[in-house]
Amino acid sequence: MANPAAARELLVFGRELERDSAAQAGGGFTGSSDADALLHSSANAFLLGVLFTQGVPAERAWSGPYRLLGRLGTLDLQVLASEPERVREAFQRPPMLHRFKETLPAWITRAAARLLREYSGDAAAIWPPGAHVLEVTRRLAEFDGIGRKKAVMAVELLIRHFGVPLEGRECGSVAYDVHVRRVFLRTGIVDVDTPEAISAAAAEACPESPGTLDLATWLVGRDWCRPRAPLCDECRLAASCMRRTGITPVGVGSRSNARDS
Repeated sequence: MANPAAARELLVFGRELERDSAAQAGGGFTGSSDADALLHSSANAFLLGVLFTQGVPAERAWSGPYRLLGRLGTLDLQVLASEPERVREAFQRPPMLHRFKETLPAWITRAAARLLREYSGDAAAIWPPGAHVLEVTRRLAEFDGIGRKKAVMAVELLIRHFGVPLEGRECGSVAYDVHVRRVFLRTGIVDVDTPEAISAAAAEACPESPGTLDLATWLVGRDWCRPRAPLCDECRLAASCMRRTGITPVGVGSRSNARDS
């Protein structure tokens, strides 16, 4: 590892966030107590929220299930699975629920059908207590619209914020999104932009739970290590960062400010 000092600072930040049971955007999910309460009370709503986390700010993404409930009057899986046009209309009614006005409704409908077909209508069955991190990651990644990157993020949320006791935290990782990539490259924690290099660096920094670095890195990328005009002097990593500010990864979609400005 080229810059272990920056990795250590990220780990300190990550452990602070774990201690505080931080959510996706830091303290909470959405800034709305009602929208957050839905995510906490319904495993299905949380899974739908994961689907929303693409291409829009984090707080807006995670409020998606609550806003969809307001338009449909229900998040019943039978309705979501069997009435795709109703779901699509709810998304596309002004103001649109999401910028991906065709893709998201289809993902929601297919996710509901999979939950009914494979998990008895309960997303919590994807991550029962004692399940292995790799198995939960695999199950989540099978949903259209999630994939491995979002699955890694979701697993860390389940552990850190919801306290789900999963086995195999040493097999976790950081999501290969644009914020994480930018921070790892600019700080000098890695020299090459590949999923393998970033995963290996996270595992070296925290062998017992590499995913501990995930939210910390994303928050550094969102709040300070911005693509343009980074706030280097204000950053948590200011003292240890190599400040390779000319590096700005492109391509390979992100968790948005949902996990991109």
